[in-house]
Amino acid sequence: MRRLFVLFFVILAIALSFSQVKNVIYFIGDGMGLAHAYLTSMIEGRPLSFMKTPYVGLVKTHSANSWVTDSAAAGTALASGFKTNNGMINILPDGTIVPTIFEVAKAYGVKTGIIVTCRVTHATPAAFYAHVKSRGEENEIAKQLIESETIDVVMGGGWANFLPKSLGGKRNDELDLIEIAREKGYAYVTTKSDLMQLPADAEKVLALFAPSHLAPASERSGDQPMLYEMVEKALEILSKDNEPFFLMVEGSQIDWEAHGNDVYGVWKEVLEFDKAVQVALDFALRRGDTLVVVTADHETGGLGLSAGDYMVDVEKIRGFTKTADWIMANYSTADKESFKEAIKEYFGLTLSDEDLERISASKKPSAELGKILSEKVNVGWTTTSHSGVPVPVYAFGPGAENFTGFLDNTEIPRIIMRLTGYTLQYPLVKEPTIK
Repeated sequence: MRRLFVLFFVILAIALSFSQVKNVIYFIGDGMGLAHAYLTSMIEGRPLSFMKTPYVGLVKTHSANSWVTDSAAAGTALASGFKTNNGMINILPDGTIVPTIFEVAKAYGVKTGIIVTCRVTHATPAAFYAHVKSRGEENEIAKQLIESETIDVVMGGGWANFLPKSLGGKRNDELDLIEIAREKGYAYVTTKSDLMQLPADAEKVLALFAPSHLAPASERSGDQPMLYEMVEKALEILSKDNEPFFLMVEGSQIDWEAHGNDVYGVWKEVLEFDKAVQVALDFALRRGDTLVVVTADHETGGLGLSAGDYMVDVEKIRGFTKTADWIMANYSTADKESFKEAIKEYFGLTLSDEDLERISASKKPSAELGKILSEKVNVGWTTTSHSGVPVPVYAFGPGAENFTGFLDNTEIPRIIMRLTGYTLQYPLVKEPTIK
C-alpha cells in the first residue's frame, strides 16, 4: 500500500493569516436529512436549535463510486476533504492514504475530541483518526485510535473492540488497548457517574459506556449519559486552559431509526442531537471565537412528510411512546391480541390482521412495523437504506457565512481548515465519474 501521506507537506505549509476561528464544534447527524429535522420540529411545535442558525446550505453526499454513499465514504469526505469508495476510510480508491482534519489540527497543537452514541470505532468517528480499506476492521480501528493518540477526548460505546477475548472483548491478538491507553495517560471511565466526577483538569479521556453501541435515546438511562451531557463534559475539559480545540459530535442513531422507518425513533434521536447542539451554541455565543457546523453524512430512509395525504397526523405521533424495535423485542406477532393491545397502548393505533400478516411475512419485521405505523400517521418512506438526496448544513459563529450555497461534502473540512488556518487550501478535487 502506497503511503503518500499528504500530512507531511501539510505540516510544513505556511499557515494562513490570523483567523477569528479558534475552536470548532462539528456536528454530524448520521442519516439526518432535512425531512428528519423538519418532522421533529413539527412534533415539538418549535424550530430546532440548529434551525435558528443564521447560515444554511445544501450538501451533496455521493461517494467516489456511488450516487448513494455509506457512512465510511461520507465520513472520509467530511473529515479529510476527499472522495473515496463506499466502505473505505481515509484511503482513496488508488490506495493513497490521506490525512484527517484532526491529524492536521493535532500538528498545530489543537486539542481534539469525538463524542458518539455508537461504537467509537464505527465508520463516522473512525473517519477522524483511522485509515483502513474496510470499515469492518473495527479491531484495527481501535488499535489505531490508541496508537495514534490523535484524539484527546473519546466518548461513546464499544469497549469490546479494545479488549482481548480473554477479558470479555472481541480481540484475538490479546492486546489490552484500554491498559495501553491508561499507560499513555488516558483516564478511563465506563459510567456516567464516573464521567461527571472527572476533574476538569483531565488531559486525556477514554469513556466507553457499553461493549457495543449505547442504548437508543428513547431508552437510555442509568449510567449511560445522554449526548448533551457528554458534550457539556467534553467542552469543560477541552476549553479549561483556553487553548484551541476541535470537537466532533455524532448523532449516531438517527440513521438506525430511519433504517427502521421509525417515526418515533427518529423524533427522539434528532431531539437528543438538537439538545447537544444547543449546548454548543450556548458555548459559542459566550465565547465569540467558536465555529459550530451542523450537517449530516447522508439521508436515510427517503423520508417524505406525506403518505398520499396532505396532513401528517402530528398529534397522533406525539402520543407514541416506544420504538418499533422495542415492540418487536418484547412482543410476538404470533400472539395477535397481545401484539395489537401493545400497539394500542404505546401508539394509540389499531392494527388489522392484514397489518400483522405484513409484519410476519417481512424479512425486516421491525422496519415493516415502523412503515405501517408511519402510514397510519401519513408519513412516507421510500427505502430502508440510504438515499442520494443532498443534506442541509447549518453554521453559527465566525466564518459561518462560508457554509451557504450548494456545496460538496468535501468542501466542508476544506472551508474549516481555511478558517482556522491549520493549513493552506487543498488542491481542487475533480468530480468522479459514477456509473
